Amino acid sequence: MPFDAPDLLRERAHFSRAESRELGKSLRRITSRGDLATRRPADRDAAAHLAQQNEDRVQDLVPLRMQRMLEDPFAFYRGTAGLMALDLARDPHSGILVASSGDAHISNFGFFASPERRLVFDLNDFDEAAVAPWEWDLKRLATSVVIGGIHAEYAESDIRRVALSVVSAYLSGLARMSALSPTERYFMHASIDFARRNLSRDGKRMLRAAIQAAERRTAARAVRRTTERDQDGRLRFVEEPPTMTHFDPSQARPAPGEPRSETLAELFAEYRATLPLDVDTVLAQFEATDLARRVVGVGSVGTRCFLQLLQGADEDALVLQVKEAGRSVLERYGGIAQPQRIVEGVAAAGEGFRVVGLQRVLQAVSDPFLGHLRANGRDFYVRQFHDMKGSVELKGLRLDAFRDYVHACALLLARAHAQSPSAVQVVGYAGRSDAAPRAIVTWAFDYARQSSADFEQVRSAV
Repeated sequence: MPFDAPDLLRERAHFSRAESRELGKSLRRITSRGDLATRRPADRDAAAHLAQQNEDRVQDLVPLRMQRMLEDPFAFYRGTAGLMALDLARDPHSGILVASSGDAHISNFGFFASPERRLVFDLNDFDEAAVAPWEWDLKRLATSVVIGGIHAEYAESDIRRVALSVVSAYLSGLARMSALSPTERYFMHASIDFARRNLSRDGKRMLRAAIQAAERRTAARAVRRTTERDQDGRLRFVEEPPTMTHFDPSQARPAPGEPRSETLAELFAEYRATLPLDVDTVLAQFEATDLARRVVGVGSVGTRCFLQLLQGADEDALVLQVKEAGRSVLERYGGIAQPQRIVEGVAAAGEGFRVVGLQRVLQAVSDPFLGHLRANGRDFYVRQFHDMKGSVELKGLRLDAFRDYVHACALLLARAHAQSPSAVQVVGYAGRSDAAPRAIVTWAFDYARQSSADFEQVRSAV
């Protein structure tokens, strides 16, 4: 490469925006924009890959994971971020690395409450977040548009047109943001009112329904729906096996060579130590009183996920979600070496450091209760549970509403990538022609066919 890519999280920018654009343009000599369409044969067994992933999961939940993934091809695609990273690693890439989501499909965008209690719309899943080539996130998004469109039975010509416009929207949005200063890019966030003004009639109807559902999913509602009072008047989680069962961390079997689990109070204290002083001051008025294992998502089923109940002196209560953090698939299967700051942070504090840190990079505003801890030789991150969280119901959307929604996702992904110093290089690399969008959409359609074949192979194997 003519220049070394800057360390995203430590090194100050060495190039002006004009120089960065020229650097990006020069990288076409190594990997042309047309090369982004290249799909090398997938020399792997999808069923064997998933079986390997399942080895370290809670074994009694593995059948539920496979059941959820095999409901339809789109659910399967949602659960195969690792398989896609393995395939992306074989294909040519631009070499321009940005802070990436790692799983930026269209169902991983949604609503949540900002610290100011305003509803915002943004990326909302960062389990796989890491530094990676910018187009890997965009290819995951574009392929989800294709698979989602096929599942919704839109015409192929319409799906191709929407997918192409999504990639173009991402690149044009990134170009506009690259003209701003780093601080201006940092303070940008998605305005629901702005989005509403740019939606079709169907899109406005979709947004209104999603907002109303998200506003009902408050922290207080989460307490009411997941707990009941025991004989002593204390709240306890209500069990709903197998998706919700009580868990005692002190009885958990530790990993080989690890000490026995800490008590709830010790784990709560470890998590609080990773929070800012103002948030820790709030949590100092609660104690951890109950813990339950909770099954979530599609691809995440079988990873260790818990709900933590906190109670105060005056019947105040709060529910936190404690979710296992493993190695990012972008590193594990994609083979992308991570910046030293991330490597050192993970070594010292676990993979939760990576998830929490990159979530704060990629989101315009984040949950103030984000923190992390280690227990039993495993890493976890912590966040609020159901604090005005919600998503758009994609099933049954008319084409116009679907197009509006995925355009919004593309612009949010552009805003997330714009935080990385190397994002301006992407603008120079992509240029103003349609070469990069067409190549990425070609790749997305090819990969949708691969994912469909994988779905059928795994379904037959299971």
